[in-house]
This record gives sequence, structure tokens and C-alpha cells, in this order.
Amino acid sequence: MKFDRTGIILYTIEYQKCVEFYEKTIGLTKMFGTENLTCFEFGNSYLMVELDDEYDGTQNDSERIKTCLRMNIPNVKKLVDKLTEKNVGVDYQEHSWGTVAKFYDPDGNLCAFKDSEKFEKQIADFKAH
Repeated sequence: MKFDRTGIILYTIEYQKCVEFYEKTIGLTKMFGTENLTCFEFGNSYLMVELDDEYDGTQNDSERIKTCLRMNIPNVKKLVDKLTEKNVGVDYQEHSWGTVAKFYDPDGNLCAFKDSEKFEKQIADFKAH
């Protein structure tokens, strides 16, 4: 399988502090951002720092999902169908900002497919401003 891009998503409670850390302390270049997520260049990949909007303060920190392996592809639905055929549970979501499909590997690591077209549009829109 060929990916258009790959990335790592860090789900964080300390969103603004993490953005400042990766941008100002580590020196990563921002690709684009919104109120709750910031995407940085990360070698040949990307690092997305995202506010953990599922954390409500009652969970044990060790139970929180903190990372996601992201794979950008042209056709999310096509690969969702392949995973489903192989009995992999998939959370398929269509949003105005793009299509994602979240699933877990056999060890419980969160993975996701993201449509390449809308991701690249987010980058282009950021550069245009």
C-alpha cells in the first residue's frame, strides 16, 4: 500500500503548551492550524498536535489514548471496505474538513486513514494567508 503522507497525532490536554513546545522549543515549522489542532512538518511526515476533546478529567491518564498513526490516502472508503472485509472494526467519519476512518491494530494502537485531498487543501489554505 502506498500512502500520500503519513503522520502522528498527539492528543493532548495541554494543547497550547505543546504547540509552543514543538514550535518554539523544538523548532518545527507549522503547516496549518485551527483553534484545537496544529500540524507541523516532521521530516517526511507530519506531527499533528490536537486537543484531546474526549478527555473530561475523570479518566485515569494511563487510560487516555495519546497517539494515533495517521495514513493519508486518496480513497478512505475503499480501504475501509477492505478492513471491514477482514473483520476490523472501523469508525468511519465524514466531516467538512475531510474523511477519516479510525481503527485499532491488534495491540490496541489507534490508527487512522485520512483523505489526502482535503488535508492538502488545509496546507494550501494556510500558506495562502
